[in-house]
Amino acid sequence: MLKKIKVKDVRLGMFIQEVCGSWMDHPFWKNSFMLTEDKDLNTLKNCGVDEVWIDTSIGLDINANVAALSQKEAELKVESELKKIEQTLQKTEVLVPLRVELIAAKKIHTQAKKVVISIFSDVRMGNALKLDDVVSLVDEINQSIARNSSALISLSRLKNADNYTYLHSVAVCILMIALGRQLELEHEMLKQAGIAGLLHDIGKVFIPHEVLNKPGKLTDEEFNIVKAHPLKGWGFLKDSNEVNDLVLDVCRHHHERVDGMGYPDKLSGEALTLFARMAAVCDVYDAITSNRCYKKGWEPAESIRKMAEWKNGHFDEVIFHAFVKTVGIYPTGTLLKLKSGRLGVVTDQSKKSLIKPIVKVFFSTRSNAHILQEIIDLSKSADSIANLENPLQWGFDLGEIMGV
Repeated sequence: MLKKIKVKDVRLGMFIQEVCGSWMDHPFWKNSFMLTEDKDLNTLKNCGVDEVWIDTSIGLDINANVAALSQKEAELKVESELKKIEQTLQKTEVLVPLRVELIAAKKIHTQAKKVVISIFSDVRMGNALKLDDVVSLVDEINQSIARNSSALISLSRLKNADNYTYLHSVAVCILMIALGRQLELEHEMLKQAGIAGLLHDIGKVFIPHEVLNKPGKLTDEEFNIVKAHPLKGWGFLKDSNEVNDLVLDVCRHHHERVDGMGYPDKLSGEALTLFARMAAVCDVYDAITSNRCYKKGWEPAESIRKMAEWKNGHFDEVIFHAFVKTVGIYPTGTLLKLKSGRLGVVTDQSKKSLIKPIVKVFFSTRSNAHILQEIIDLSKSADSIANLENPLQWGFDLGEIMGV
């Protein structure tokens, strides 16, 4: 039986089914493990994570006086939270169809990767930052998102363990601008949000590759080395007179949390700027949906639900709600089973409802065969979502089906 408990109530002999938080918040490369050593217990209690799921069928149960949440109770809380966000959805206008904008977005995404690789390489070799290239790229990204945000957001998931560091920076840039538009930021603020997203992880250039991409559990010392990247990046950027204070702030504070348990400065509440709060959400979402050398990424809709589960203390609620409106409760790339028995991948968001996205159906689970592909707007269809599906279990290449 799964139970969600506070980290302070964890004891040796328990089976940790899941650590509630992004894997950037803790050094455990396995999310599920038997807790048998004091040093691991101490690491768990001191890494800033608040809660964990334990499996009492494998390890020890809680003591009688310890509070716990069941899986059903947790799911109801998450669904309630997402329903609250859905009820405040503001309709937005899309100027360009997704299939059209994808053509321009693919070119922008390819160029963005080249720009980031060039920037990181220059910094690694001790050269000055070429901010003109960054500003020009951010402007193109902003224009694409204004036409149809789903195009670049869908492309932002196309990364692997080898190019993660570069394309993570591109993805956070895209998400920061899209979130900024949802928050109705003005042009100059949107530009700075994009620059901040693109440069937020520049400090990883100064982290040893063998530590940054270690495929196993990090030692406490290695974890502290990785956690130094915000300060190292900030130290590099502050020497550039062209970099805005907002960009510097995001570089230094994108791993801070609203409860003060983040790093490096343990800022909390009102001490965190709007941009730092935005970056915290965008950074975590892209990280947990990406495949790394040590961990398979979560699916988009699963990630939104996990973030909703442990958002208290991690994220600013207003910013998190705006982010969900930006990417959707069922983000682009989510595999869904419909009540008709058909499988479909989310290709875009409906402007009428966050819980009724636009999907491309392509497979029948009843006949166990591919069917003629069809685009369906669930906000206008009698069909509806039955449940989430794991594409790995089906063996589908969703990117190919989506045309990205």
